[in-house]
Amino acid sequence: MLLEQNLITADMQKHSLTFWWPVECWPQVFNKLIRCYKYLEKGFEDEVKKLLLFLKGFSKSERNKLAMLTGVLLANGTLNASILNNLYNENLVKEGVSAAFAVKLFKSWINEKDINAVAPSLRKVSMDNRLMELFPANKQSNEHFTKYFTEAGLKELSEYVWNQQTIGARKELQKELQEQMSRGDPFKDKILYVKEEMKKNNIPEPVVIGIVWSSVMSTVEWNKKEELVAEQAIKHLKQYSPLLAAFTTQGQSELTLLLKIQEYCYDNIHFMKAFQKIVVLFYKAEVLSEEPILKWYKDAHAAKGKSVILEQMKKFVEWLKNAEEESESEAEEGD
Repeated sequence: MLLEQNLITADMQKHSLTFWWPVECWPQVFNKLIRCYKYLEKGFEDEVKKLLLFLKGFSKSERNKLAMLTGVLLANGTLNASILNNLYNENLVKEGVSAAFAVKLFKSWINEKDINAVAPSLRKVSMDNRLMELFPANKQSNEHFTKYFTEAGLKELSEYVWNQQTIGARKELQKELQEQMSRGDPFKDKILYVKEEMKKNNIPEPVVIGIVWSSVMSTVEWNKKEELVAEQAIKHLKQYSPLLAAFTTQGQSELTLLLKIQEYCYDNIHFMKAFQKIVVLFYKAEVLSEEPILKWYKDAHAAKGKSVILEQMKKFVEWLKNAEEESESEAEEGD
């Protein structure tokens, strides 16, 4: 047992990681050895943990190779994500070694899998809410984390961390907004509250419009009869149009709202025939504008119930296109 373990770890214990084979070959080597000698698994993991604690002893090039190798070994299940706890070593964090190593590691890991596979592994070892601790205390902010990892080509990871950091704030926002609606607070108060929470928690408008839509739709006991629910929905949504319009100032927010409406109508089957009426109402109330509606119709709609919903929207979309062409012609004549 000792002989085989030494074969695996002897060269890695040196303070210079010399990979005489291409780095991409090593995961296969370690994986095959551990499958053949199962008792080496724990010893190998312990050795990797030691290496992570002594990252400063390696050159930048060697650290990058080790990070890539570790990412692949995490992806194929040879290593457990708990080893990454050693990156929270105070000295490694303080000198920026942990963050730089993590970038290379996560790139390698996500390249083998994707963020949807990586996230559960991080949650399992309670690291999903601790990734910001890879930075010194004075740099532990959503803004810094997002900038650092996005610039390194890991936008999906920065979005995942942002989502984890703001999930509590978003839940609280929805809860308070629903309570304000139940109390019948003035729209100006609701809008002010939501905008303050957006700024305080760095929540983008496309996310907020989804929260507002869900809150608006949850305040009513909807009629189960399809022929009556459309009329009820239009009356209710007309009342809340000013609130929704306050958070569709961006094209992406409008697209998000269209997708939320589509999803809601699909999930609540008695709303299916009401989709077009809701969109027309929002167009007239200036919650939605023609460009996002046309984009949604052309290539940004969801798959859920699309054949029924797109057929409903056909005449209205044709009317929008004609109106757009007429406006362009008038503009040209004016020139």
